[in-house]
Amino acid sequence: MNQRLKQLMKELGEAINESLSEAEPIAQVIGRIKGEGYDVFLVLEATVGFNRREDEESAAEPVRGNKSLTAAPDLQINAQDLRFLKSLRISLSESRDVKDSAA
Repeated sequence: MNQRLKQLMKELGEAINESLSEAEPIAQVIGRIKGEGYDVFLVLEATVGFNRREDEESAAEPVRGNKSLTAAPDLQINAQDLRFLKSLRISLSESRDVKDSAA
């Protein structure tokens, strides 16, 4: 991972931490909990993913639907989707077409 990306990720973490520590609703609730005689330990887990874009010209195009609103949507799941669902302990009961077989 290059140094610039590491720096940006560090800045993101600091910005998230600062936002949470300065959030008035969070401070109020923590204050009430402490007022009840408890110590508060807040641990949050965040997953940040990133992929390098191959070229800037492949900008997202607007989606134009041509199916009826009552039609069931087509669901396409790739290997990354399957890994994510598996991490949440969710399995698919039906077999699905997977674009990437690296699941």
